[in-house]
Amino acid sequence: QVQLVESGGGLVQPGGSLRLSCAASGSIGSINAMHWYRQAPGKVRELVATITTGGSVNYAGFVMGRFTISRDNAKDTVYLQMNSLKPEDTAVYLCNAGGGLYYPGPYWGQGTQVTVAS
Repeated sequence: QVQLVESGGGLVQPGGSLRLSCAASGSIGSINAMHWYRQAPGKVRELVATITTGGSVNYAGFVMGRFTISRDNAKDTVYLQMNSLKPEDTAVYLCNAGGGLYYPGPYWGQGTQVTVAS
């Protein structure tokens, strides 16, 4: 089992920045990929970004250079730096562990709310 705890969400004005964190614990030795997903009200959950233990990354098209995913293997933590935030980025952001560069794993965090509004 892998436990994931997200933090760092909040209310930010358009154009602002936030950094999300996802701390992993448990049986993480077999985890190769970590992902950030998001889900807005009434919409399907969508991939935001992925990073593998080898450092390969994959971003959704809507990121368009605004977000950066990174990981600190010593701390078992994955980050999502979000810049130039837009109102349409408003969603619950969820951490996922496992899978590969292009598909999720079975472990999910509880999510952290990001609201972009003036």
